[in-house]
Amino acid sequence: GVIIERYRTLKLLRTDSDAVRQQVLELMAANRVEEALEYCSSQQGPVPAVLAAGIRKFLMMRELEYDPAQVEDQVVKAMDDYGVHIVAALERHLPVLGTVSSAAPMLGFLGTVAGMITSFKDIVEQMGEKNIVESASQGISQALLTTCFGLIVGIPAFMAFNYFTSVINSYVLDVEESATELIETVTQEMALSQQS
Repeated sequence: GVIIERYRTLKLLRTDSDAVRQQVLELMAANRVEEALEYCSSQQGPVPAVLAAGIRKFLMMRELEYDPAQVEDQVVKAMDDYGVHIVAALERHLPVLGTVSSAAPMLGFLGTVAGMITSFKDIVEQMGEKNIVESASQGISQALLTTCFGLIVGIPAFMAFNYFTSVINSYVLDVEESATELIETVTQEMALSQQS
């Protein structure tokens, strides 16, 4: 269930972040900040959401005529704060996959030990009545089945956990690159407004 939910959620968030970034930076460079905010708000995904948070803060502080250094600091802070929430949302339920991928094989191995204990107990109890292989077969069967089921559950959970982690890391990298580019644009915007 977690694998399906995360896959669908992360797939819905896929956008062309390069195109979004380019469009926003062009609008910001042309001093069309409100349009850049509207564009970000109309797009889906973590990159437009973080950019919208930064642009919103920039608009507010520019309207209030704050010092350019304060504007830059506050824009960075707004994007960082919002980025933390986005990363938390992206990583939702991943600890469940991590736990399952670790615990399932361990539970399988626990079943293996329990099966071997049963095998040795059966061998001792039925010594002389049955041959050793026949006495141990039920416990060995239990041991192998529990190991098998533990691995059947653990391996897909481990693979999904690693896959989702790499996808989330790429989103985080996109968000950080976008935030850095927006800050550079905001800094240039402020410098140009001071000169004129």
